[in-house]
Amino acid sequence: MISDAIAHGYDNAEVRFHWVLAMLSARAYHDLSAEELQRLHRAFELVGTYPEGEWREALRVAFELLMMLSTEDGEAGRVVERLRALSPRRRDAILHHFDLVLTGGLKDSLWAENRERAEAARFGNDRIRRVWAYFEPDPIGPRALPPRPSTASAAKAALPVRIGVFAVVTLFLCVLSLVADPTAAVVELLVALGAGVTATRFGSRWWYREHQRKARNRMFRIPRTGDPAATGDGFTNRVRHSFDHYFGVRVPYGLAPHEWLAHTSDIRDSLAAEIAVLYRESRISVDRVNWLIRYLAEDARDRYGKGSLFDPRHPNRSSAAAKALCVLALVVLGGTTLALLATVASGAGAPQTALAVLAVAGVVWSGRAAASSWLEAGGEERRLAEETREYQERLAARQAAYQSWKSFLEDMRPSEPEMENWLTCDKTLFVDEALRHYQLTWRDLITHTILVTPARPYKRGRVKGGPWRYSRYTFRLFLVTQGGVREISSEFDFTDGKRGNAQRSNYRFDALSSVQVTERSEVGYDLELILTNGPARNIRVADADTHQLAPDENARELAEINLNTAGFIHAFRLLEGIAADGKGWLERNDPHNLPSFSAAG
Repeated sequence: MISDAIAHGYDNAEVRFHWVLAMLSARAYHDLSAEELQRLHRAFELVGTYPEGEWREALRVAFELLMMLSTEDGEAGRVVERLRALSPRRRDAILHHFDLVLTGGLKDSLWAENRERAEAARFGNDRIRRVWAYFEPDPIGPRALPPRPSTASAAKAALPVRIGVFAVVTLFLCVLSLVADPTAAVVELLVALGAGVTATRFGSRWWYREHQRKARNRMFRIPRTGDPAATGDGFTNRVRHSFDHYFGVRVPYGLAPHEWLAHTSDIRDSLAAEIAVLYRESRISVDRVNWLIRYLAEDARDRYGKGSLFDPRHPNRSSAAAKALCVLALVVLGGTTLALLATVASGAGAPQTALAVLAVAGVVWSGRAAASSWLEAGGEERRLAEETREYQERLAARQAAYQSWKSFLEDMRPSEPEMENWLTCDKTLFVDEALRHYQLTWRDLITHTILVTPARPYKRGRVKGGPWRYSRYTFRLFLVTQGGVREISSEFDFTDGKRGNAQRSNYRFDALSSVQVTERSEVGYDLELILTNGPARNIRVADADTHQLAPDENARELAEINLNTAGFIHAFRLLEGIAADGKGWLERNDPHNLPSFSAAG
């Protein structure tokens, strides 16, 4: 990209400085092709054409460091002093990107302060408290179940006919009873009217609540973990486990976790079913919706503390007194209807009695049909209004919780430069520990390389266009000396900076017989080292990542970025060269045999 900018006329000392860093970053000098060396020589010849300033001085120092590769170590002092005179950002950039270029006495003179900077910056910018946020997935937006479609229209359409039939049949029964015995009929009709009003008042509430409860149970029914339907590790089960976890840690004061879990079993089932219904089709991991589950657990805890846990969002059953009054009113209504039938039979003949029996049957049938339509029409209108209001309240509350969590993540999440700087510090101290263990100095090394690979189990994250970064790594360092190769590896927890036990192995140049790379699109990249005196060693360099790319990202380009970040390119070339040439590789890559920039200048 920088070369393209230069080709289009954007060329100055600053641009050339970054171009040189890009050319040599994560590469040793012997990794450069003949064409790349020529381009570096041409860039070196242009240094004097740029105006004096900070960038020209930084560029000149960068090339002077390259010139020192083929000179005696004693001549490096002057260049080191000029490097130290640069601004900290320019100096640190050169030291970071020239890591594999600087060797011998030149690097020895800079290593102590480089190590001190790494120790000082390793846990800088509140790393321990913030680094977890980098691996936290971006939360998916808030959702809430919208109101269910209403069936009130169909019920209202049938209501006039059913009420009309009920009214006609009831009027006919009233006329028959009044003709037979007016006094008794009036009393019985008044009692029936009162019983009907009472049953309507309390029965409508009972019916509505039971209807709502059954409807919610049907909508939110999900199998329990032990049920036959709950096999596998599906999204719904993961949602349920997440609810159990967050309800288990968001416990009201004064309750033990197991008591709170038992108390909220039905609520958790309902909420877990809702989340499963809302997000199952999005093909997401439960990690992206954990913010909502955590919020719902906290909301339940807070409402319990306020005494409103079982509010209308989770309706309780109707009271026993209301049910008793409704049942009593229906019994009285039934008894009064039979009394009206008896009144007609006692004061009229057989034909009137038969008509009265038919009228009672018509009243029961049409009354039940009319009551059903009336309850459904009124209940659906009430339900739709309540659910619309609840939906708007739930969505607004979840939107506020989402924005709060997203803002918190944005404030807490480390930047890409911070992550890279922390990783660089970790690698620097790991290399320093290896040098101390083997009692080596940089003068003793021909070259070195460090391979950084993911260590399972891990979390990972990245910014768009950037490499994957992992919560756990394996650092594998190869130190090449005149006597052979020393390999040191250790697992490393990036979140707290702790390393596991190191594993060390040494082998001669002729012991490394071959190196090969296997690419499996569904798995990733594997590096295989084959030694003459031992089994083949497989190293997982990078996992596959094509399933989490943005639409405008290229899988091949991202793979190359990840491999470069891991240090794979240089490590592979180094090991491949040693396996192919043995000790002959040493002479071919002796720093004193490298081409010099002084001749070109």
